[in-house]
Formats: sequence, structure tokens, C-alpha cells
Amino acid sequence: MASVKNINTLSLPVLGMSCAACAVSVESMISAQEGVTQAEVNYATQKVKVSYDPAVTGPAKFQKAVQSIGYDLITDTDTEKGNEKQAEAQAHHYKALKKRTIAAAILTIPVVVTGMFLMDLPYANYIMLILTAPVVFYFGKSFFVNAWKQAGYGKANMDTLVALSTGIAFIFSVFNTVYPEFWHSRGLHPHVYFEAAAVVIVFIMLGKLLEENAKSNTSGAIKKLIGLQPKMVLLITEKGEQEIPVADVQKGDKLLVRSGEKIPVDGTLYEGSSYVDESMLSGEPVAVLKEQGSKVFAGTINQKGSFRFVADKVGSETMLAQIIQMVQDAQGSKAPVQKLVDKVAGIFVPVVIFIAVCTLGVWTLAGGSHAFTQGLLAMVTVLVIACPCALGLATPTAIMVGIGKGAESGILIKDAEALELGYKVNAIVLDKTGTITAGKPVVTAIYWNKNLSDGKGSLEQIFAALEQSSEHPLAEAIYNELKAKGVTPVDISNFDSLTGMGVSGIHNGKKYIAGSHKAVKNQLRASGLQGEAKGLLEQAKVLQEQAQTVIYFADESEVLAVVAIADQVKDGSAAAVTELKKLGITVYMLTGDNEQTAAAVAKQAGIDHYQAEVLPSDKAAFIKKLQQAGKVVAMVGDGINDSQALAQADVSIAMGKGSDIAIDVAKITLISSDLRQVPKALQLSRLTVKTIRQNLFWAFIYNLIGIPIAAGVLYPFNGFLLNPMIAGAAMALSSVSVVSNSLRLKLAKLNS
Repeated sequence: MASVKNINTLSLPVLGMSCAACAVSVESMISAQEGVTQAEVNYATQKVKVSYDPAVTGPAKFQKAVQSIGYDLITDTDTEKGNEKQAEAQAHHYKALKKRTIAAAILTIPVVVTGMFLMDLPYANYIMLILTAPVVFYFGKSFFVNAWKQAGYGKANMDTLVALSTGIAFIFSVFNTVYPEFWHSRGLHPHVYFEAAAVVIVFIMLGKLLEENAKSNTSGAIKKLIGLQPKMVLLITEKGEQEIPVADVQKGDKLLVRSGEKIPVDGTLYEGSSYVDESMLSGEPVAVLKEQGSKVFAGTINQKGSFRFVADKVGSETMLAQIIQMVQDAQGSKAPVQKLVDKVAGIFVPVVIFIAVCTLGVWTLAGGSHAFTQGLLAMVTVLVIACPCALGLATPTAIMVGIGKGAESGILIKDAEALELGYKVNAIVLDKTGTITAGKPVVTAIYWNKNLSDGKGSLEQIFAALEQSSEHPLAEAIYNELKAKGVTPVDISNFDSLTGMGVSGIHNGKKYIAGSHKAVKNQLRASGLQGEAKGLLEQAKVLQEQAQTVIYFADESEVLAVVAIADQVKDGSAAAVTELKKLGITVYMLTGDNEQTAAAVAKQAGIDHYQAEVLPSDKAAFIKKLQQAGKVVAMVGDGINDSQALAQADVSIAMGKGSDIAIDVAKITLISSDLRQVPKALQLSRLTVKTIRQNLFWAFIYNLIGIPIAAGVLYPFNGFLLNPMIAGAAMALSSVSVVSNSLRLKLAKLNS
């Protein structure tokens, strides 16, 4: 096996697959290539994901391997170009298939009318022979060509079933037309089945046509996401504005966006201001004000005014491009149940052929008069009705629609396994900061000493000056609060940072400090606190019991003010926890924060189980403990410290505004960072799995009922023998019904 260092992974479009067994054939051919460590073919997305050693093999060899069994690969390693070529090839294939289907149907209609109602017409059999031959061997030649190529490698697929059934029916009918005396001499009527052969070809082609159209609808979310990016952009040059394709934009380019236009790439605004609709990223309907220094993102819409910005991320690096790639990768990934279905599909065709041969044998031996003719008809019907298309489409179409539905709701699902496992989750672990809370400290209240001799106004200016000079994030929160009130900092001297405690400085010869209780205690005179200052300390204790962080502001003799700062619980967190409980899921909160803060946040969010002062490794150990107790655990986090726990969890969910590492590790990302999206994601999983089960049930029940009836199991009881034409129609309908059932997911409502 190749070294892990040398492994490349590519997703390449596959052309020419017509059923799940085709996907298995392509997968096995590529997997057999030297240097390939893994190959996965997804029939619904028509793509193969290959991990290989580039020093040993590559796309050209993969293409040659699949071409040998009748398929083809698009080997362009540029994903966007490869997808475009696949879309073009599929559009061309659809148009050609549509023309062939219409032409075949035009020839087949008179064959059916003659075979059903005008059998006594002179030369009726020869007329049907002439009309059926092009339907079977010209419009349906791909079935025979592909079946032959498959047979050369000891493989079989749906084309094998179609070629055998229609080929045998046609040859048998030609023999009966040209040499009817063979049967007359034996006292039997020479039946012909030209109409069956022609109609089976037409129905299968029609089924493929409907299937191709339906499958294209399942990738609608991708098309919508791709459509968010404009094609052209205005580049600012020394000579003026120049319109160029968005693909030509380079990092550092200066771009102009006018009112109503979509932003082409990610960047930083340097001139102008506007409100931008970022609902596709955040889910929030209110437009966001963008000023100098603000970040803007590809696909979002400029609403008012124009502005200029510098391109920071272009092409595949933009957030929109990463979202598109994530959805595409997820739609191409396989759910665990799909791997089982693929194995079934791989042995399905040989088993059906065996059943068909046995059907002919049993009829010939025990069928009485017309036994061989009826046995042959039953064999053809078995081969026709047993198409594995519905089985192959059952899982991937539901996965595709489910992931697309998630993308439209701001829930990015990286792979199918997460979507399939989501419905099993019965325990969920939530990080506190940035997940349940906003992750940004804000001032909730400032309590001033009422007996101030200098007046609050000048002291606010001194306080603002101290906090403006501090680098601590809590200091920033206080300065922003004072600044919002219109407070202007004064000049201070001898500024000093008291490591781990706070800051100090001198104004008009007097020393002031801001920081922790310890910092204030160390600086105050030994005479102690009296009156109002003592009351402020009592207020500080109350605030701490409410899990709020307290910052003190004092001079050399007394406490001047205490400030309450809190990382506030997000608006939707409590509602999300309530919804998770309704789903029967036990909710846990883990945090590195202290016990008081953890208890207060848990109470506000409605969480019954929590642990405080937890290290990153402790989070992963806690999840492992739950798993050992038989729980299926989901973890929701946003920071680097959550990455180990996310990797340990069965289903990992990252907040979209969290760290890149957390997002990379997680299998589901919530773009808006709204905790209410978590129950939506789990509901989506339940709906998707329900749809998969429905699809698999109908696919299996169809074959379990259809094959015995096609073989003639009802004939001894009521004389019923299924017509191959009806079998062809039923086969086509089964595939379309599975895809249609999957598309129903688009209409599902996700409750928040």
C-alpha cells in the first residue's frame, strides 16, 4: 500500500452509468488499479472519489480502465471545469436520449397496435420485425454494447438484463416468423413477441429519461449556490474601471461593487460604505453595515451605495466556494447503508440471471403444452422486471436531497455518515462559550460610588483612558461601553500593566487602578473601606453569584465603581435546548469556566447536566464515557479547544463563526452559529433516514413481489402470466417513484 504522505484524493465525474450495478463495476475496476487505496462511486451524483498514489497511477489510467467496460471518466482535475464538462455531457446525453426515446416510441406504437389488434393482417409478423429491429439494435444498441463489455470482465449490470431479455425475445420471434412450420408440425401456434421487445426498450429508455430529469432536480441546491456568484466584476486600475471575469480576479486586486450587485470574492472594504444582505451566510434577514475595514464575502448582496474593497480570497478560497465544495463532497459521499446496498447490487444481476434460467428450466420440464414458449416469455419477463435501478437510487437520492435541504437552511453537512447517524443521537454535548453564549463579553451594568466628590464625568474619562490602553478583552468591552455613551478619554501618565490583575495610571498627580479585586485590594490604603465603597463590594458579590465577571475601578483610597461583564446567553439557546429535549435527547454542557458561571448559564439555557472547569482532553473523555454507556453522542463546539471532542463524537457540529480547526474537524457546520439549527439538523437526519427506509422498502418489495410473479408463480392458480411490456413499465415506474419520494424531502418543514 502507498505511503499516506503520497496519497492524493480526487472526485471525478463518471459518464455512462445506468444502474447501481454499473457503479459497482466502475468502483471495482478503479479499485483494482495498482496504487489506488480507495475508490467510491456514487450513482446519484455520477462521480467517483479516488484516493491514490500519484507516483504509481493517475486519472488517465482510471479512464482507460473504465472505458474498457463501456463507461468514461472526465479526468479534468479542476473541479469547477470537471463539473462544467459533466453538466455539458449530461445535458447532451439527455437531449440525445430524448430524441432516441421519441424515435423509438414512434416505431413501437404501430408494433404494439399490430401485435395486440391486427395479428391477422397479411405479413403482420414481417411488418413488426422490420419496425422492431431498429428499436432493439439501433436505438437500444447501447444495452448490447455495454453488456458485451461487462461480460468480457465477468461482470453484469442492468444492461445485461435488458440485452438478454429483449435479445432473446427478438430472436425467438424472428425464428417463429421465418420458420413457423417448426411449431405447426408439433401442433403449436408460433407466438411472436416483437411488441414486448420494443416496448421494454422504450419503457426503459423513458424511465432513464425521467430518472435523469429527476436526478438533476436533486442537485438544485448546488446550482443555487453556484448562481450566487457573479460572472463579471469591475476591476479598479490606474486607467479606470475595467470589467473582467470573476475567474481572473487575483488577491490584492481592488474591486468596485455598485448598489444591487453581488459581491464577487471575499475581501476588505477600504472606501465607501453600504448595507450588505448576508442572509445566505448568517440566516439573518437584517442587512449589515459595512464600513472601512469591514469584511465582505462572495455571494452576498450589496443593497445601498457603492464601495471599493481589496480581494483577500479568490476562487476556491472564498467562503462561498468552500460551502459549494463542502455540499458537493457531502452529496458524493456514501452513507453506511449505501455500502451494503452496493454489495447487494453487485450480486443482484447474476442472481436474477440464475433465477431467469431456472424459470425457463422449470417451465420446460413441468409446463405442459406451450411450455417452452411460456417459459421463454417468463424468463424474459424476469430479466426485465428485476432492474436494480430503484435499489441503487434509494439511498443516494435521499442523501442528495437531504444535504441540499440542509444547505438551503444554513446547515452544511460534510458527509452522508453524519446525516445518517444524526437520527440515532440520544445525547448532545454543548460547549458554553461561543455555542450557548455569544462568546463576546459585554458590559451589563456599571455601579458608581454615590459619594464621589469629583463627579462621575471626569472619572469616566479617566476610566476610559485606562481601559483604552489595556489589551485585555474585558477592557475592550468596558471602553466600548463608555465610548458608546460619548465619554472621551483623558491623558494619563505612568501607565502600568499589572500582570494578571489589571492596569494603573496617574492623572493630575493621582493614581487610579482598574482590574480584579486583588489588584484593588493591593493598592488601597490600610485604613479600609467605609460607607458607599463597602456597599459596592457587597454589590460585587451579588454580581459574582449571578456568574458575571466584576471589574473594579478605584483610586488610592476607595472603590469608585464596579462593572458587571457577562458573556450573554444567545437568544435562541434556551429554545434550542427545549427542542432537543422534545426530541428525547439528553443535553450536557461542558465548560472550562468556573462553577458559578457554569451553573448560571446552565440555568438560563435550561440545561440540567453540566460540568465546569473542564480541560479540552476532559471533554473528549466525557464523550467517550457516554459512548461506552451506549449513547450516540453529538458534540457542538466552536473553538480549537473543542476539536478533540468533536473528533471523538459520533456526530460533530461546528458553529460557522468558530475556529477553522473546529469547522474542519466537524461533519456538520451551522453557518449562522444559531443553536436552534442543531435540532433542525437532527430533524433533517430523521426525515432523510425515514425517506431512505421508505425507498429501500419499496425497492426490495418491488423485486420480492415482481420476480416471482414474472416467473409465473400465479399461473397454476389463476392462469396469470405477466406480460414483458407491463414488466418494463413497472421497472421504469419503480425508479421514478423512488426518486420522486426522495424529492418530497424538499417540501419538508424543519421546526426550530
